[in-house]
Amino acid sequence: MLQRLYLDEHATPNLLRAAEERGFEVITTSGDVDVRLAVDATATAVENTIDVLVLVSRDADFKPALERAATRGVRTVAIAPGSYGRSDALRNAAHDARTLE
Repeated sequence: MLQRLYLDEHATPNLLRAAEERGFEVITTSGDVDVRLAVDATATAVENTIDVLVLVSRDADFKPALERAATRGVRTVAIAPGSYGRSDALRNAAHDARTLE
């Protein structure tokens, strides 16, 4: 199972440490975090190295990554971090959608 957390270069050391202690592979980037996440998610799905792609975001820009994964037979799950910023585009693109309260 891959568990990745994508953060920008300004993430606090405590956040990095907490994520790593919980088993996440932390990916930090000085550029656009969302671009890196979308590229990695799409590449991983296309390479057939995953069965399920779970995306926790409210950013509708990830819709193409979910759609591409689904065309490769990957089951997709969109998790919204709270109902306030929930993306209907992500909910509709994913096989399953959840909202964290």
